[in-house]
Amino acid sequence: MARIHLLSGGAAKGLVTQIEPRLLAQTGDTIEGAYGAVGLMKDRLLAGAPCDVLILTAALIEQLMTSGDVAADSAHALGRVRTGVAVKSGAPLPRVDSPAALKAALLVASGIYIPDPVKSTAGIHFTKVLHQLGIETEVSSRLRVFPNGATAMHEMSSSPQVGLVGCTQVTEILYTPGVQLVAALPREFELATVYTAAICSKARQPQAAAALIRLLTGPEAAGLRRSGGFE
Repeated sequence: MARIHLLSGGAAKGLVTQIEPRLLAQTGDTIEGAYGAVGLMKDRLLAGAPCDVLILTAALIEQLMTSGDVAADSAHALGRVRTGVAVKSGAPLPRVDSPAALKAALLVASGIYIPDPVKSTAGIHFTKVLHQLGIETEVSSRLRVFPNGATAMHEMSSSPQVGLVGCTQVTEILYTPGVQLVAALPREFELATVYTAAICSKARQPQAAAALIRLLTGPEAAGLRRSGGFE
């Protein structure tokens, strides 16, 4: 039995959580996972945090493979994740199917919940969307920024305020109780990010790490990936 140290973007947390019981039943291995903005997880790896498996965007995994921080030929894609708009469960669903509709929805929102606009994939992208819509200054006082999308969605679900809107990875929306997915961002602002799992070059449990990646990316978990927002 092994304890697998995992550093992962928040987009994969729900999938890993659902897979963990299967891993335990099949191998006896457990997961000690840390989840957050992909940039933060990369920083933690480079700072020397224990890591057997790393789940980040495909682009970051490729960078880390080039630098030797990820084992060569160990990367396997989980799938593509879109960035979407969310509201609290039971709230009216605003139209967000065009730039004009999205702009209107954001302008009337009482609060806008987003992940870190510096370290997280969705937060960085959403900041660009606000700029393209020309409303970044107008909505700045209503932005509610959190370290990652999962936390942003949890805090939105817990708020007593009405009229809230959130934006993060679809996977983080679907796995958070109390919020519901409205839709992916309109085509003009679409962001679809491929997430990839790989073995860290300094992994202490490389065989267990490989087994976890096979389980996450294999056919046995295909249904979980689809239902959780991976395409």
